[in-house]
Amino acid sequence: MKYLIYLTLGTLFGIILTKSEVISWFRIQEMFRFQSFHMYGVIGSAILVGMVSIQLLKRLRLRSMTGELIAIADKKFNHGSWIGGFLFGLGWALTGACPGPLFAQLGSGLGSAAVLILAALAGTWTYSALREKLPH
Repeated sequence: MKYLIYLTLGTLFGIILTKSEVISWFRIQEMFRFQSFHMYGVIGSAILVGMVSIQLLKRLRLRSMTGELIAIADKKFNHGSWIGGFLFGLGWALTGACPGPLFAQLGSGLGSAAVLILAALAGTWTYSALREKLPH
């Protein structure tokens, strides 16, 4: 039953991504060329919702569906974060896709998204293989 909830939420998320044109290669290219506010508005809204949600989680001491207290650990800055962010943004600009919308793109009929999913998996595997040698 729990997995059905996750499947339903994931499907709804994919529909929202598709209808809001967040998975559109054209919209992503517009963003990186500073030609449209659309994607910046979506990202800014997500940041605002995330900030409010985290504050509510902390102040109301909310619990997960299993009853555990939701605690968000503090994170320290390290140089690997900006290097990884730069590489992520570069890949996003070149391919017109980030990992979240890849499955929505595939589900909406964009067959080339399968290649990008395989590339994302290869990148994840490469990171796990090199993790001990990277700056953390």
